[in-house]
Amino acid sequence: MNFSEIITKLTADTLDSLPLFSPELSIVAAIVALLLVRLFDADKRFPGSVVAIIGTVLALGLAALQFKDLRDGTAESAPMFTGLLLYDPFTVYFRIFLLLFLLFVEWLTIISGIPDQEDAPDFYVLLLGSTLGMMLMASANHLLMIFLAVEMTSVPSYAMVGFLKGRRTSSEAALKYVVYGAGAAGVMLYGISLLAGLLGTAQLSSAGHLPSIAQALVEFGKHHSGFDPSVRTLALGILMVLVGVAFKLSLFPFHFWCPDAFEGAAAEVAGFLSVASKGAAFALLVRFCLALVGETTTAGSPLSELYMNVGVGLGIIAAVTATFGNLAAYTQSNIKRLLAYSTIAHAGYMLMAVSAMMIVLNAPSNEAATGAARVLSAQNCILGLLYYLAVYFFMNLGAFAIVALIRNQIYSEEIADYAGLIRQSPPLAVGMLVCMFSLIGMPPFGGFMGKFMVFYSVVEAARFHPVMWAILAAGLANTVLSLFYYLRVLKFMFLAPLPEEARPVDVKLFSDAGGYVAVVSAMVLLLGLLVDPISYTVTNNVARWLF
Repeated sequence: MNFSEIITKLTADTLDSLPLFSPELSIVAAIVALLLVRLFDADKRFPGSVVAIIGTVLALGLAALQFKDLRDGTAESAPMFTGLLLYDPFTVYFRIFLLLFLLFVEWLTIISGIPDQEDAPDFYVLLLGSTLGMMLMASANHLLMIFLAVEMTSVPSYAMVGFLKGRRTSSEAALKYVVYGAGAAGVMLYGISLLAGLLGTAQLSSAGHLPSIAQALVEFGKHHSGFDPSVRTLALGILMVLVGVAFKLSLFPFHFWCPDAFEGAAAEVAGFLSVASKGAAFALLVRFCLALVGETTTAGSPLSELYMNVGVGLGIIAAVTATFGNLAAYTQSNIKRLLAYSTIAHAGYMLMAVSAMMIVLNAPSNEAATGAARVLSAQNCILGLLYYLAVYFFMNLGAFAIVALIRNQIYSEEIADYAGLIRQSPPLAVGMLVCMFSLIGMPPFGGFMGKFMVFYSVVEAARFHPVMWAILAAGLANTVLSLFYYLRVLKFMFLAPLPEEARPVDVKLFSDAGGYVAVVSAMVLLLGLLVDPISYTVTNNVARWLF
């Protein structure tokens, strides 16, 4: 193939990929428009928030049309840009998830007033740029594309954490975030180099269901035993890549940045990082794990045993992460630090579903582990993860939104200063109650169904590996432990007397802020009550496609 043929093929492939990439292109167009607004000092005529919302709504509409086409069968899964990215229902689902969440965050920033009009174009450029990186994480199909997407997500996040001017805690938090992020990125890149060097490919899959890395791994396993140094190097490479993902998920022991970053950042930014980065990182983790396992791994082979151990290791990390997050939250007096440790704990719960998936896909063959049984159990694991993320979207964003709205009234984020809030602003107090009960996992709120689905997937995996029973016990025990520190916040709000020197909190139900809280709280409740039509018409279809 000569040079002109290569250029012609690349041009044709790019032109075919652009329509599939249209939601991301809409976000890019919005970023360029915001930069032009800043360049020509036109933020008074074209507010940054309006430009950002228009771009987000357009991208969300395009993603929704793509999902409809895939569901109706008028469009098919396909690689984009010579296979660097994948277009499939899983990608489009996370596009919708991230764009809808971005829209809610933008709505919140307009209500809360952060950022101000002068800084709005800069802030929304960072917000949209980080979201664009997260969308690439969900569709990445190449090891180097994974690294670029993670960095594109992280760099704007560093700036957003330190966006509050003149605050030492904000600058310190951003610096810690940058240092930890740089270290994790270096480890991840070295792991990618090990995998690509050993396997001779960096492509996750050559098409929707043809895993390139999995095929290379099978050939690798045929020539190397379990005690071969090459297998150990392979395990090290996988571990290093997982370190980079663990940093984005703030899993123990890569969680150090999370509490400081959340405390130093504005509550709006902390809410964005707590949900969006988790969703994108879990999408990437699922893709990476499935690329390793593929459809060609033979049960009982050295690599199958390696993947089983990876699954068990992920389960142990999940249990330790949930336990650490819940225990550390007990001593917190700042509400954002408490919610930061809560975020760490919930990342542990969701990781249990990925651990269960790895175990059921690599369990030794027997009557209980037929091919059909594996696929069904794996589908249940992904279903639990996707539904938990959908609920986590609203309950965690709702909690951070209420923190931001209270901060604007009392200029404090200390839990003790929430005393007697029910007497001043019932909508905020009741909204926090709904979000906290859902974070605990109490029925009939959405958090209960999310945890139920995840724990059910752990039970499925426990049939194949007894360690998962201990993981399940840890998850249930942590759910009980979390009850106390969540209720401590509600105790101040509902039972503590209103101090005489307390600043007034005036947020009515039929105000902009009250309406926002009502919408988010209603979604948390609906996701608990309407689990059947929502889960089995959307998330279950996406989970089923993966297998």
